[in-house]
Amino acid sequence: MTSFLLLSGSPSRPSRTAALLDDAAQHLDLGGHTATRIDVLDLPAAALLRADTTHPAIQNALAAVDLADALVIGTPVYKASFSGVLKTFLDLLPQKALAGKAVLPLATGGTIAHLLSIDYALRPVLQSLSPRHVAPGRFVLDTHLVKEGPGRGISDPTARRAVHQAVEQFVAESSTTQSSLTEPALSA
Repeated sequence: MTSFLLLSGSPSRPSRTAALLDDAAQHLDLGGHTATRIDVLDLPAAALLRADTTHPAIQNALAAVDLADALVIGTPVYKASFSGVLKTFLDLLPQKALAGKAVLPLATGGTIAHLLSIDYALRPVLQSLSPRHVAPGRFVLDTHLVKEGPGRGISDPTARRAVHQAVEQFVAESSTTQSSLTEPALSA
């Protein structure tokens, strides 16, 4: 079974990005999958800024990335790019940290003008970490998300459907590729 890691790059709490990842996690749960989650905000700031990979919390986060088969990475968009706290964490990963892994990027932002930030800002950084596959990302407007309270998650039905379809496709691609990686090669 594929192991999923959800990585939140939001620098605030509560956040729309966390609500989006919670919605994606619930959809994974409904499909019978489990996922662990890391909020970069919970990691010690001094250790992150100093790139202190000897700090136990940083070591645990890096190990979680290493153990995961697939990652769902969520970030708010600020100034046409992903969050600085997420970049700080990604900078700690070894060069080939995502080798053999599939990645689904999700982003939130205040305007549709930030729609391409996944492809022009986040995707190149993810590709530099040598993933097997970076799935087409999904961008959700802040106005389509509720960050706290009983309605927490994606409030817009069209946006919810699009994210759920992206998650389902990602799961199918991750599971298919993961099983082909573990099957023994047939000899002729």
